[in-house]
Amino acid sequence: MMNLPLPSNKEGIIEKLRQEKLLIMEGSIYSITNLGAILFAKDIEHFETLERKAIRVIIYDGKNKRKTIKEKSGKKGYAVDFEDIVNYIDDQLPTNEIIDSALRKEVKRYPKLAIRELVANAIIHQDFRERGTGPMIELFSDRVEISNPGKPLINTLRFVDHNPQSRNERLAHFMRRLNICEERGSGIDKVLFECEFFQLPAPKFIEGENYTRVIIYSYKTLRQMDKEDKIWATYLHACLKVVSGENMTNQTLRERFGIEEKNYSIASRIISETIKSGLIKDYDPESSSKKHAKYVPFWA
Repeated sequence: MMNLPLPSNKEGIIEKLRQEKLLIMEGSIYSITNLGAILFAKDIEHFETLERKAIRVIIYDGKNKRKTIKEKSGKKGYAVDFEDIVNYIDDQLPTNEIIDSALRKEVKRYPKLAIRELVANAIIHQDFRERGTGPMIELFSDRVEISNPGKPLINTLRFVDHNPQSRNERLAHFMRRLNICEERGSGIDKVLFECEFFQLPAPKFIEGENYTRVIIYSYKTLRQMDKEDKIWATYLHACLKVVSGENMTNQTLRERFGIEEKNYSIASRIISETIKSGLIKDYDPESSSKKHAKYVPFWA
């Protein structure tokens, strides 16, 4: 997986595994570390302290948990199983049929890259001290919920701009070297960009008592979004612009929501409501030009 040459003998392989902290030597016996097991186990259930940490995917019939269609629990280590899990989720997601240049084609309702990044985040940022639970992906008819054990280490309002922090630095570092994830904190940025590109509602970040959950919603028109949806999407759009070295304007927000230029006043009202909520502010409060006004998140 690292594209490194295989050592020529068994001793060389074992030494490399020791260097990577996947094996340790206890007297004359080699033991597999938790890191080695959680990444590369053929069956996680063979490891008592990790058996409940496998990734679970649950598919429900409808918008609630009343009826389960099917459930899949990964048995292999994260590194071994990651691509298969992401592909399995993508295969279960609904599609929309569109007509492009007189040709019909099916497009996934959710961007695969966003799902990939969020599953990787759930793996890396979970709290392994929370027993009896692991990363979980739940598919509903109108949304996808991705959860991991443990409260987030940073405020959910700062997921976009904050320097990355992880409870599991060695796990994160190793998964980066396997090209499964990134440590530099750009995962949420990618998720937001993909949601905006697909013109989906903004994802929601939920901090529970002992879990973190991210929800991606299926497509809604601007009319179908409630006031809270619009304000949250505007705030995250402003965050994304700042971390991209730009600023939000009426025009960029219109593009985000698919609002025609002649209806710029609709975007203006949404901006005004988001300012009142305290989530964004004027980039230049002294400027009297509303047409060319720029806006930034409250923390910028």
